[in-house]
Amino acid sequence: MTSALHATPASSPAPSAPGSAALPASPAPRRSRLLRAAAALAGVSLVLAACSDPGSKVQTDVDQQAGTGSTAPSGDALSTDGIEADLLPFYEQTVDWSDCGSGFECADIEVPFDWDDPAADTITLGAKRYPASGEKQGTVLINPGGPGGSGVEFVQYVPFLFGQPLLENFDVLGFDPRGVGESSPVSCLSDAERDVSDAKTYTSDEAGLAEMRADAKVFGEKCLENTGPVLGEVDTQSSARDMDVIRHVVGDEKLNYLGYSYGTQLGATYAGLYPENVGRMVLDGAIDLRLTDHEMSLQQAVGFENALTAFVEDCLASGSCPLTGTTDEALAQVSGLLDQILANPMPTGDPARPLTQTLAFYGIAQPLYSQQLWGQLTDALDSAISEGDGSGLLASADSYNSRNSDGTYADNQGEAFRAINCLDSRTEVDMATLDAEAAEIEAEAPTVGQFFTYGGLGCADWPFPQAEKTGDLAASGAAPILVVGTTNDPATPYVWAQGLAEQLESGVLVTYEGEGHTAYGQSNSCVLDTVDEYFVDGTVPDEGLVC
Repeated sequence: MTSALHATPASSPAPSAPGSAALPASPAPRRSRLLRAAAALAGVSLVLAACSDPGSKVQTDVDQQAGTGSTAPSGDALSTDGIEADLLPFYEQTVDWSDCGSGFECADIEVPFDWDDPAADTITLGAKRYPASGEKQGTVLINPGGPGGSGVEFVQYVPFLFGQPLLENFDVLGFDPRGVGESSPVSCLSDAERDVSDAKTYTSDEAGLAEMRADAKVFGEKCLENTGPVLGEVDTQSSARDMDVIRHVVGDEKLNYLGYSYGTQLGATYAGLYPENVGRMVLDGAIDLRLTDHEMSLQQAVGFENALTAFVEDCLASGSCPLTGTTDEALAQVSGLLDQILANPMPTGDPARPLTQTLAFYGIAQPLYSQQLWGQLTDALDSAISEGDGSGLLASADSYNSRNSDGTYADNQGEAFRAINCLDSRTEVDMATLDAEAAEIEAEAPTVGQFFTYGGLGCADWPFPQAEKTGDLAASGAAPILVVGTTNDPATPYVWAQGLAEQLESGVLVTYEGEGHTAYGQSNSCVLDTVDEYFVDGTVPDEGLVC
């Protein structure tokens, strides 16, 4: 019942008007995010399959068509022509990179607190890089998704996920966007309060929806109390501007960038603000920025419905599935299980933490991010259906929500996710409109649609207004930008990749035929080689490449 999954991303059909059906807690509209790095590694096969249809590629002039991405020669400073005087201290700062173990280097980078008043104050961004193993061409900035994903955390996994050609030729730099992790993090709830918030389910009648909105208002107030004024400065456009400072201080004339999921929104926003500074940019698991919040909610709900259907078909064909009958009958059993848990939360072995319907859905959604995790979902459903044991689904939900076994939370991704989204967009709060939109979503995604509705209530009373956007959605004049889409991606549906490639004047679509969320480093050698050759040699694939 949100505009996207909170793993962070974002049971049974609900009525077209508020009634007796129940909805999970969702204090803010959401964008999908990349599956947390540790979970992704557990589900990623490093033996990459061959590409089914490699298509043809053309070698382009690196400097003229793919962007130069080059690093300034040693001893030569990049030009600051055209940079406003009050921004020069940020662009001209000297960054002290220090060894932080296991071959990585860490640093703090200063950026304006408020880009509309850069002389007023500063904030510090945490950054961590994995140096190139060969002759360095430049730096590739990365973002793992969210919003709220930590680049400082994710960069630790790039030696296992990224192709060797990229790692040999580029430093890979992960940074925490403002509001995230080590960069003036958003803080809202205690760990105990997060447990309550993540588990709560609301009814969709008038009283339940009023309670949802009231809780969301309290959540925003607590974020302001515990975070302070930086809560109003964590929007995506400000983070995109921060990336231009990072580009300059690492010595790159052009920005080289790889963004997953929400990271595609961040990258496309940068391209719209600084098209002339785009070097080699890959946007994997794309978000179509032209869509309304309702269109995104509807399409993502359908994406998860399709992914769940694919899982069910695979499960039934395996011969050892807790679901039975036809695909439709098995999906109905999943709906029935969610209804059962709504009426009677399921024991988990922890009396203080029964499996609520909301947690059950997170537990189902999390393994859909990677086909390698489908076995985990089969086992969890088997325990729930045959034994009435919700511990498997709870474990998946906890992984999704970054909850450690001791009750602490590993990061602030869930809170940053809500704060960033509430600054980036607001949606309709007219109840008649929300009811009609909910009915449409639930009709198109009858098993999971309920979890993508009424998201507009989450930001209706946020303590800061929506941030102004000034970039060009087409990024006119930018070098070629690769947009990678997976045909049955649940969190960022393939149609979004098609839309972003169309939106960007220089967008080039690369299609991976498969399951799961995002493709580079997690799919096959066709995608891996295509992206590596683009970064290293400037090779832009022909439009329509299918892997």
